[in-house]
Amino acid sequence: MFSLEGKIAVITGGKQGIGLATVKRFAKAGATVVVADINDATEVARSVNGLYVKTDVCKEEQVKALMDKTGEKYGRIDIVINNAGGGSGEPAFIPQLTAENFQKDFQLNLMGVVFGIKHSVDYMINGGSIVSSSSVAGYQGVASYGPYVTAKAAIIGVTRTAALELAPRNIRVNCVCPGTVDTPVHQKEDKSPEEKLATKMMPLGRLCRPEEVAALFHFLVADDCSFISGQAICIDGGMTAGLSLGLVLPFLESM
Repeated sequence: MFSLEGKIAVITGGKQGIGLATVKRFAKAGATVVVADINDATEVARSVNGLYVKTDVCKEEQVKALMDKTGEKYGRIDIVINNAGGGSGEPAFIPQLTAENFQKDFQLNLMGVVFGIKHSVDYMINGGSIVSSSSVAGYQGVASYGPYVTAKAAIIGVTRTAALELAPRNIRVNCVCPGTVDTPVHQKEDKSPEEKLATKMMPLGRLCRPEEVAALFHFLVADDCSFISGQAICIDGGMTAGLSLGLVLPFLESM
């Protein structure tokens, strides 16, 4: 069950965090993995007998080259994980932001996904599965993170549109919407106020682990789940269900 044996999978942002966990999981499930990252991930690719292609997802020509190299080497692409992304600036309210602030986040997050979809589908000769990283921030506003929230919300819209357009070719398109993930940037002893708040906001009382997001990617790309398309699936410890007890109980106790 959930075998990826014989599949050719491209994973962007594959050097660390969610991307690295996904590379390892897909390889263990039998996939041949192409690791794309702006930083050198040669050793990561070598560890799973895969291929590393240096890629800046902000640049369309580099994403096209990534897909072309994969198609030329393996003859096709079965799976694309558009994982690379992140915030590009300091928090600020919208009146203090410039068009450039929005453009940077859009280029990194939204356009990286658009390029990944656009340049991979011609190599999906027998159908395929594309899953992109959005965020729980794509579902709800977050004060002072306007560019990031807007870009992540747009990924959900692109996902749904692409799912409709590509369905006749048996190409499924979905996205995942994690809450705060315990990636290396968060793995330090002195937690910031923002990280402490993020933990309290999760009803399960902890941050998401990269391996848990990788497991959701795996679920969505497997042939076992071949009727799931056009979905944005939250993996947020219950945060979008409502206010966590970690936030509510201290308030109630103070009354």
